[in-house]
Amino acid sequence: MGEGCNYIEKLLAICIIVGFIAISSQASAPCALREYKNGFVCVCNATYCDYLDDPSPENEEEFVIVSSSKAGLRFGTTSGKVNDTSFTTVLDYNKTTARTRKVTINVDREKQYQNITGFGGSFTGSVSYILDKLPQGLQDHIYKSFYAQEGIGFNLMRTSIGGCDFDLKAWAYNEEPENDTALSNFTDLDPSEKKRIEQIKHLKEVTNVENLRIKAAAWSPPPWMKTNNKWTGVSRLKEEYYQTWADYHVRWIELWEKQGLPIWAISTGNEPSNGVIFMFFAKFMSLGWLPESQAIWVSEHLGPTMRSKYKDVIIFGNDDQRFTFAFWFKMMKAVRADSVDYLSGLSVHWYWDEIFKPVFIDIARKEMPDKIMLVSESCIGDKPWQKAAPVLGDWSRGEKFARAFLQDLQHDFNGWIDWNIVLDEQGGPNYVENFVDAPSIANMTTLSEVYKQPMFYVMGHFSKFIPEGSIRVLSERTNINVDTVAFARPDGSLAVIAFNSGSAGVNVTISDTKRGQINFSVPPKSINTVLYN
Repeated sequence: MGEGCNYIEKLLAICIIVGFIAISSQASAPCALREYKNGFVCVCNATYCDYLDDPSPENEEEFVIVSSSKAGLRFGTTSGKVNDTSFTTVLDYNKTTARTRKVTINVDREKQYQNITGFGGSFTGSVSYILDKLPQGLQDHIYKSFYAQEGIGFNLMRTSIGGCDFDLKAWAYNEEPENDTALSNFTDLDPSEKKRIEQIKHLKEVTNVENLRIKAAAWSPPPWMKTNNKWTGVSRLKEEYYQTWADYHVRWIELWEKQGLPIWAISTGNEPSNGVIFMFFAKFMSLGWLPESQAIWVSEHLGPTMRSKYKDVIIFGNDDQRFTFAFWFKMMKAVRADSVDYLSGLSVHWYWDEIFKPVFIDIARKEMPDKIMLVSESCIGDKPWQKAAPVLGDWSRGEKFARAFLQDLQHDFNGWIDWNIVLDEQGGPNYVENFVDAPSIANMTTLSEVYKQPMFYVMGHFSKFIPEGSIRVLSERTNINVDTVAFARPDGSLAVIAFNSGSAGVNVTISDTKRGQINFSVPPKSINTVLYN
């Protein structure tokens, strides 16, 4: 990775600034900041990583702001008094906050919407490979950064059933013998998955994550089950293997459960459109489905087979792009009315959200208001106009996540699962060189450092402070200077996100129908989480 600025000097600068501001305090273990060409990262090694213990206010009169910014602030904390007419200032990294705009956020906790299932990341074959190369101390810091309460508090995890695009090769269980409906060679897990399970179990031990929910998806069956007998390209599942493919999913869940990791949910398959219309772009494992044929498979095979063995395992439908939602479930229901009844959740990938607006989601949500709705995959670097690699310190990529999280939560999503929790300097490894960015990047040259990207902290402003069981409440802004969403947390306190994407600081007033006013000033290009009772 290129040479960065001396982050010890940056860290000392933060401490000096904080020394002049009585209302501010540093994180439990502050970010070791390093500057690269495109911005700042926080550096972790085998013996040090930044963390933030619960910063919730200690009494009814106090509020706490947690802030991250383009200028280098990472989970900086500032406290103030509720109903104080003066504005509590969040001091940005290495500069004062210029305030030229004003916005009021009206919060009414009596008007409630969806609850939160959780937030998470993905544990792919590539992630497992990287972790296995790193020293144990650094591995543990990655685990704790994502899944511990002093980290960003993830509770959801996505993994693959067999191989996926972020793996070292394309693979599936029972590739041989072919045409084997009994799956006679699928009696044990692949060594790579046993390693992954070992790592996830260790993650649970070092993070004390209370309720880890693992969601799984299959990218492709063995080629002999498919019409094209290939890993990728235009394909369908052969009808004679509909039941075999359902049995395959149940077998995999059984084997993971025997290893001590129960599965919370599966999906009907990763991105079915890749095997129908996007095969020219998706060079990795895929299985094509049309909603009509998937309805038959779910109604007559997957649904009944799962319910006969695992009544509480959730089945998520679609697991594809936003634009498919407007028609996918309608067409499934038209072919087999009970097919959508087997689905307890709806999964969507974020990759074309900047083009296709949330109306596509709203249509499906209106028809199925009681189903869990999650984003189940997100990353940056997949588009032709984006750099297909990590960009260290790029705040603009973090801002893309902030906008997407806000929009989806405002449209009744119950949570979000990001893609790979860690990748290497290239944005891999994987067998198709499908390189992208990730919230943490491992230096695989030295095996001594991991770089936590702005994306990591942006996600943390949601996941760390909006735990499972939180309920979205009404929050309305008086102008577009600051975007916002608010949640009542299980302990009765409030978390209000205030995202300022502008180049000027903003004076913000939260007007709460129960508590009165909270006045504070936020820096330009910053995301802020306000906590109060």
